[in-house]
Amino acid sequence: MAGRITHAEEQLRPDPRFGDKVLSRFINCIMQDGKKSVAQRVVYDAMDIIQGKLDKIDIPEAPKTSIECFNRAIENVKPHVEVRSKRVGGANYQVPMQVSRRRQQSLAFRWIITEARKDKGRPMAQRLADELLAAARGEGRAMNTREQIHRMAEANRAFSHFA
Repeated sequence: MAGRITHAEEQLRPDPRFGDKVLSRFINCIMQDGKKSVAQRVVYDAMDIIQGKLDKIDIPEAPKTSIECFNRAIENVKPHVEVRSKRVGGANYQVPMQVSRRRQQSLAFRWIITEARKDKGRPMAQRLADELLAAARGEGRAMNTREQIHRMAEANRAFSHFA
């Protein structure tokens, strides 16, 4: 397979405000039609909203900064297993498989962004901030998606020998 190996990881620059490469990838996932400055504004406005809410919270185990909250949300949403369809003897089975680190991150990004985009009627920054805060607390719709995937993998554990 020619052209599979790319230098995307080396070319990725940290974001200008926090210096975080994971956040930079998240901004790239938010981006639509190549409008990176719009995506950056949405993400940074969401981070400001999160910071404002974190300053009001007096819970000791709560994250102190918005970037900590973002990282905790991504870690909470990352799936450990997923089901993949596999054809064995004319029948399709949902086989649970381990998820690579890169795919875990991609799925977490995708689920958070999808759930934030589903809400209508409010600015994207507010919707994204709410979804990230909920995910950091271990709740929210992106976490529900992860729980469903894990439940499906648990239910199909009998087919794991097909992996």
